[in-house]
Amino acid sequence: MDEPDPTTAAPDLDALYSPPAELIGKAITHHLTDFHLDYLQVATFFCLATGSETGLDASPRGGPPGFVHALDRKRIAFADWPGNNRIESMRNIERDDRVAMLFIFPGLEIFLRINGRSAISIDPELLAQVGEGARIPKSAIVVTVEEVIFHCGRAVNRARFWEAESRIDKRSLPSAGQMMIALGQLADVEVEELDAHYDHGMKTDLY
Repeated sequence: MDEPDPTTAAPDLDALYSPPAELIGKAITHHLTDFHLDYLQVATFFCLATGSETGLDASPRGGPPGFVHALDRKRIAFADWPGNNRIESMRNIERDDRVAMLFIFPGLEIFLRINGRSAISIDPELLAQVGEGARIPKSAIVVTVEEVIFHCGRAVNRARFWEAESRIDKRSLPSAGQMMIALGQLADVEVEELDAHYDHGMKTDLY
């Protein structure tokens, strides 16, 4: 009989970890406070986690400060702008409305986490509200807040995230063009052409 794999044996987590400090529990709210609103007004990036019986997805979302709009103390909304058109987050939300959002603030040692229930909206008034100038999205995602918590910034310090010397030289890794040619088994296009197309799209085809 095969020996059990010690790397997958389930540990006793309660024995392994100390319980969270009482203050941690008190800091969790079920609505947006003024502190949360202050941070949302400057937020420019978050990751959206969704899931369903078909799989999981973590989708990066970005925009100008305040691109996530607080509709009230229990609801936030943001535009869905063009990506790779796989729309995995949207398809997951259709099946399972639970979402999690993790906000990262450049230069700060703190995260904001929001868990809630979501819905896809094409309401014209909402789309105009979450649009950017004359740009109106095809749809928006509305999240009803269930849990909000500020998360400590140890992870960014372990990663030395905001330090200049932590920036990665893109020449040290395969380029987007190289990977697309290899993964797509393309034979009739040059790496330089794909790299230039990718670089242009990442900077100019935002909406």
